[in-house]
Amino acid sequence: MTIYEQFLTKKHKTRPVYDFRELVYESEKDFGACPAFILRGNNVITYSAFADNYRALCTQFFSLGYENKRIAISGANSYNWIIAYLAAATVGVAVPIDKELQHEDIEAFLIAADCEAIFADSTILARLNTDITKYTIAESKQVKESYTHISALLESGAKLYADGDKKIDSFEINREEMSILIFTSGTTGNSKGVCLSQKNICANINQTSTMVKIDPTVHSLSVLPLHHTYETTLGHLLLLSGGACISYADGLRQVAKNITEYSPSVLIVVPLLLEFILNRVEANMRKSLPKRFLLPEGASVAELLNHLPALLRYVVKRKVKKTLGGKLRLLIVGAAPIKPETIETFCMLGITTYQGYGLTETSPLVAGNNDFFMNPAAVGLPIHGVEKKIENPNEEGVGEIIVRGDNVMLGYYNDPDTTAEVMRGGYFHTGDLGRFDEDGFLYVTGRCKNVIVAQNGKNIYPEELEDRLTEELFVEEALVLGVPNTKGGTAIKAKIYPCIEKIKELYAEKAPTEEDIKAEIAKVVARINEKLPSYKKIIITEIVWEAFEKTTTKKIKRFGANMA
Repeated sequence: MTIYEQFLTKKHKTRPVYDFRELVYESEKDFGACPAFILRGNNVITYSAFADNYRALCTQFFSLGYENKRIAISGANSYNWIIAYLAAATVGVAVPIDKELQHEDIEAFLIAADCEAIFADSTILARLNTDITKYTIAESKQVKESYTHISALLESGAKLYADGDKKIDSFEINREEMSILIFTSGTTGNSKGVCLSQKNICANINQTSTMVKIDPTVHSLSVLPLHHTYETTLGHLLLLSGGACISYADGLRQVAKNITEYSPSVLIVVPLLLEFILNRVEANMRKSLPKRFLLPEGASVAELLNHLPALLRYVVKRKVKKTLGGKLRLLIVGAAPIKPETIETFCMLGITTYQGYGLTETSPLVAGNNDFFMNPAAVGLPIHGVEKKIENPNEEGVGEIIVRGDNVMLGYYNDPDTTAEVMRGGYFHTGDLGRFDEDGFLYVTGRCKNVIVAQNGKNIYPEELEDRLTEELFVEEALVLGVPNTKGGTAIKAKIYPCIEKIKELYAEKAPTEEDIKAEIAKVVARINEKLPSYKKIIITEIVWEAFEKTTTKKIKRFGANMA
């Protein structure tokens, strides 16, 4: 019996939910007095108070005529953000929008989605040149009088409900209609609107909760932007369905401080944050440990730990956990590739780390490591209730990952042609390349559209070369692409953002010149090329002196200005 076959028999006992109202009401019933949120200033919101706020805002939305209307939400992660999202998706359609966008792009999305109102931070509202109704969700109530604060809606909605307006309790929710409309990129010109139903989201909650135990002992610090389904589904709704507690980071730069303040037990993150933590751990180890216990520069944190005597290793692990709040026990990581060594290192530090794989179109999770089975090199096992296939696999078993299940989107907004392209034969075609091993673990090897076809017909996956490059000490970031060569074929080009600080350490006696940096990167590329077949070798190297532009989940934007 394979591991995947064993996994199909393993499930945590859970209470399934089928729409957002049921999620909120059932959690109120089961966890009423438990904290659902702990906010700045030790402001505790219980599950009962959370449900009261939800009822009040939905009631007020009905009163304002927002039934079946589109309502946008944009702003920093906050309790008010998630309340506005849940009420909008229950009464009408929630349209989450990236707060980092230029005001012209936000306005374009508001028009494209035909939004009736927007809930946003007051600084965002002040930049918008639009006639739609504006409400502020800023935590501070000190805002312009022209913007109604969400607290006023909660107050008036609570009064309406208390006076007998109980429509929210009996309102028929169509679980299979679009309730969430999410745009997949920062401009309307190249964006697709993903249409999700409450059935889609709740299916993913039910599927995931059987794999990872969620209960009132879980306390999470929300770090990733809420306009992404990764954070709303897994970082909020999944946790709220199981009685967990949520707090909010004040921003990426304050995450380290916030972790010590809130002492979370769980973090849902992207790989970049884990790499940042490990870099700090390594710096502190090199600064505080006697030199006789250290290894030369370039050794990983795992190698440094293994080199230590058992007692000293125990002390280091305790110190690391203390700097991470003292209670952190689980990291859930996704949205970008992560090195298996990073996962293994956190596990060595006593912090279990699960990586997963998903897309906005799948609400989002498709596969994940879990409480029952784990493989640091893989993105995990396909979640319960999702059918999966590898379409047109090559001799190595690599092909396009296609999936079918209740978590798969309804389609793309007003775009039947693109929907038809990805929804074929009853399956959603992810556009990602992958393979399964003999135990059923899924490995994602790249994107279909990123594949470079060599002159010999062989496929080259840029991500493989990028991983090799970024494993090198002197390479901070890398982007690999195929460019035309003089023979009418394709040459492999690597754009490299060097790690200047590490190179400076090599040139201790003098500051490295631009030519010195280029020379060190050339040595790196030569070392990598020695291990590659001829058709994969990097032919052209370009040094870039600024970090690559990234998405809000910290993935390098592969297409656009950086590709020039």
